Amino acid sequence: MLIIENLIMAFSSLLSNKMRALLTMLGIIIGIASVIAIMTVGNSISMSVAANMESMGANNITVGLQQKSTEEQVSESGARFEGGTRGRTIREEDLITEEMLEELAVAYQQQIAGISLSVSSGNGTAEKGKLYANVSVTGGNEGYFQLNELTINAGRGLTETDQEKGGKVAVVSDKLVENLYEGNAQSAIGAMVEVSINNRYYTYTIVGVYEYQAEAASFSTDSEEDITTQLYIPLKAAQAQNHSAKGYEQFTVATESGVDTEAFMEQLEHFFDRYYRKNQDYQISAFSMETMLSSMTDMLSTISLAIAVIAGISLLVGGIGVMNIMLVSITERTREIGTRKALGATNGSIRLQFIMEAVVICLSGGFMGILSGIGIGAVLAGVMGYEAKASMAGILAAVSFSVVLGIFFGYYPAEKAARMNPIEALRYE
Repeated sequence: MLIIENLIMAFSSLLSNKMRALLTMLGIIIGIASVIAIMTVGNSISMSVAANMESMGANNITVGLQQKSTEEQVSESGARFEGGTRGRTIREEDLITEEMLEELAVAYQQQIAGISLSVSSGNGTAEKGKLYANVSVTGGNEGYFQLNELTINAGRGLTETDQEKGGKVAVVSDKLVENLYEGNAQSAIGAMVEVSINNRYYTYTIVGVYEYQAEAASFSTDSEEDITTQLYIPLKAAQAQNHSAKGYEQFTVATESGVDTEAFMEQLEHFFDRYYRKNQDYQISAFSMETMLSSMTDMLSTISLAIAVIAGISLLVGGIGVMNIMLVSITERTREIGTRKALGATNGSIRLQFIMEAVVICLSGGFMGILSGIGIGAVLAGVMGYEAKASMAGILAAVSFSVVLGIFFGYYPAEKAARMNPIEALRYE
């Protein structure tokens, strides 16, 4: 009941001196607004970066061969020895085989959504008479195209039948169609395209046209006509074209939603240990962009927090302003304090009254600052091209800090009021 009465008295005091109360809150409002705005922008950037990296496959795990870094190696008989050949060319027996991948898919079928395999056949030029288009020929399996979704503008993508037969079919970009077929995608479908790679010619039947999208992380100085785009063929076709061994140096695992990527990376490395335990030079290592994402998010959060702390220094100035106005208020209300004490009010009740008044001032300023900060942060995030995401942690911290600020800077004036001699207070003019 005493707390409610003190709250009513505090609000009455603020309303009776609106302009003075607002000027007192100004330091709190500016400080809180600055902190919330900075944290809102930082949170918006972090969320945007996380969303972009996830769309790029942040939860995908790349698994591949890695040269053993220790000097102690294992012989084929299992005995350990010192030294070994460094930088040896990868041999066929070092490669990850189809059998290994099939066993992996069965062992972790609940965690794995798909396995992406790809083989590069090199860069070349697609030619049609005097017309040309620069291409990079890539063979991929079904899992590869699940991870790298293509927007098909005409025709179709590579089917399971294409993959099984390893046929000479291709999905080309709309840029290639513009260069060779005057942008007519329908006339390109079913047409034969000849590609020159290292002075050797390969012919493919175009079955689909996809929409070319430049990668955000890449920049090319080539003209629109000379941009190199991907020409996709079935994985088996690329392997046959390259006369490559039936094995892979690396592959990518698409995980099911809810899978702990960090933990699953360790499981994958452990799974391949039995195959590479006796390998003298190579082991299997797993990497995920989620690790990079976590580091980047932590860095952005640290920078935002550091700037917010610097901006929060202005809150100290606001707190000093609260203490100053409370001292002035107590001086003006000395006779009121004397009257209350003469009527039996305890030192504790007087102290609580003025602490509550200081807390109300700081909380009111804090709420105004939060609303202003969210608005300013949203505008800044919008100008920078990010979706505004207010930091709930920052808002809760701002409210808590406002209360602490009111208690800290209101305690000294409240203590001074509580220790007043009632007789001297009543005689105060």
